[in-house]
Amino acid sequence: MSQISLTFPDGNSRSYEAGVTPAEVAASIAPSLAKAAISAQVDGQHWDLQWPILADARISINTMKDDGPALELIRHDLAHIMARAVQEIWPDVKVTIGPVRDQGWFYDFDRAEPFTPEDLGLIEARMKQIINARDPIRTEVWDRDRAIAFYEAKGEPFKLELIDRIPGNEPIRMYWHGDWQDLCRGPHLQHTGQVPADAFKLTHVAGAYWLGDASRPMLQRIYGLAFRNRDDLKAHLTMLEEAAKRDHRKLGREMDLFHLQDEAPGMVFWHPNGWQIWRSLEAYMRGRLDRAGYREIRTPQVVDRILWERSGHWEAYRENMFIVEVDEEGAKEKRINALKPMNCPCHVQVYNQGLKSYRDLPLRLAEFGACHRYESSGSMHGLMRVRGFTQDDAHIFCTEAQIEDECAGFIALLSSVYRDLGFDRFDIKLSTRPDVRIGTDEQWDRVEGALTNAIEKLGLPYEVNPGDGAFYGPKLDFKLTDAIGRQWQCGTFQVDAQLPGRLGAEYVGEDGAKHMPYMLHRAILGSFERFIGILIENYAGKLPFWLAPRQVVVASIVSDADPYVREVTEALRKAGVRAEADTRNEKINYKVREHSLGKVPVILAIGMKEVEERSVSVRRLGETRTESLGFDAAVTALAFDALPPGGAG
Repeated sequence: MSQISLTFPDGNSRSYEAGVTPAEVAASIAPSLAKAAISAQVDGQHWDLQWPILADARISINTMKDDGPALELIRHDLAHIMARAVQEIWPDVKVTIGPVRDQGWFYDFDRAEPFTPEDLGLIEARMKQIINARDPIRTEVWDRDRAIAFYEAKGEPFKLELIDRIPGNEPIRMYWHGDWQDLCRGPHLQHTGQVPADAFKLTHVAGAYWLGDASRPMLQRIYGLAFRNRDDLKAHLTMLEEAAKRDHRKLGREMDLFHLQDEAPGMVFWHPNGWQIWRSLEAYMRGRLDRAGYREIRTPQVVDRILWERSGHWEAYRENMFIVEVDEEGAKEKRINALKPMNCPCHVQVYNQGLKSYRDLPLRLAEFGACHRYESSGSMHGLMRVRGFTQDDAHIFCTEAQIEDECAGFIALLSSVYRDLGFDRFDIKLSTRPDVRIGTDEQWDRVEGALTNAIEKLGLPYEVNPGDGAFYGPKLDFKLTDAIGRQWQCGTFQVDAQLPGRLGAEYVGEDGAKHMPYMLHRAILGSFERFIGILIENYAGKLPFWLAPRQVVVASIVSDADPYVREVTEALRKAGVRAEADTRNEKINYKVREHSLGKVPVILAIGMKEVEERSVSVRRLGETRTESLGFDAAVTALAFDALPPGGAG
């Protein structure tokens, strides 16, 4: 048999017979490695220990210490183990697919009866028995006819459809976990006992259409969580409990911020308190953009399909657009318009008004632009995913030579805004050229280099996502981390070398000739709706004083103090503080408790002692102690606290 050369992470190479498996490679290195091995990386691909290696390659052996591969295998194996447990308890249930997802997995089942919470307990118990049995996991590659005959005999119609969807040149790989079998690309562990039996939990059941198609059968999807050890699982469950307490929909009701209703699905009804948060955030962002050299514009929400056809969005994005048909007077056909799903084409129209010179660049156009996109009803979630939203959108028109500086300036601005809003941690992902793209390799080298240089000059860490850029240019995505460790992608910076050309954007260069500008798409918050939802959850409703919709309640302890309460309230309002008086005939403890539940940051309690001393008793949200301040000192201090960070806005 022919020999192949395998190169290890340390640079050393060894010769093996073609067809050697990673398990055999691990055994040739050390018995301890063979015992600890769970999978391999072969030329960057995750490789099952049982799969043969047929050509020269770079190889590394994974163990449970390798977090990414270990979690992928644990979660993937648990999907199979769960499906096996379900079919062992209910043999008539049909299985479909069970992919790995963030923090766990799911598997879809076709069963007449709905799964109950008690059923999840039964399934978990059976899964632990399967894990403790340490059943071997093996794999084979079958020809298509054999696989079809196998599933026809088993009466598994969903597996037959999956086989039909596998391209003819791809192998049909079968896996066995003990005697239970599934169609799967792999890889998997070597026996069920490698899965930690105390580090997983089944969480809930939901409905899901087969292959996501609403015209296909409704299935039951069981979700599970899995980690490498019990402590990691416990920490995640604690985080989920905390997340439930912080749910922006729950807090939105308690704080009277917003609501949604069936008559306008995915569209937010903002109440006065919620709209005050929006106004404060918008004023802050407007101040930051003004100082960063952006020029604010406003563009139409309803735009003729002709523009969307020219931009390419009609063909690529039509199914997500809301269409508006108008009977124009005297027209033979209805005029077809669309509610804009994004602002980009309209911003090019503003740029195109008047001849532009290289001296006009960079030109930064910003808009708090209202957009509408059709989202399926099942995907909408409070403020986090809606059909009507407002972006903190901006587009920078510039030359290629200006991209690096504009990128660095944007990242610095984004970093500062995130810090002001309470987010000190964020990750940067650089997505580079895909296989199908426009432009030359030299152009991509220069533009990708500009983004890389901008990040590195700021001394920030980043991760590269090879091949994940758009066909027209590379992009940066920014994921911030909230108070309980969750990540949210909000900011983005995309280089576009296509749309300006499609829409006729030009500038006159130093050489007197016309050139196409680069268009930089960028956002910091992403959308106001979603970012406000993130802020509510990050602060558990206890928003920073400057951003809180209700900043101060001045509460009387006795009715004789009411005139002074109104005087303090009016002074605070004149100083720019959102203050309200509570002179109801209720006990002060009742008032404090009620306004604390409403997340009011400061309560000023006033009795006759405070009236006589012309002072206030200050109680801050979350604190048990109170502080006494004089009238003028309290107004001055609270007026200062009410200013947005840096006085922006």
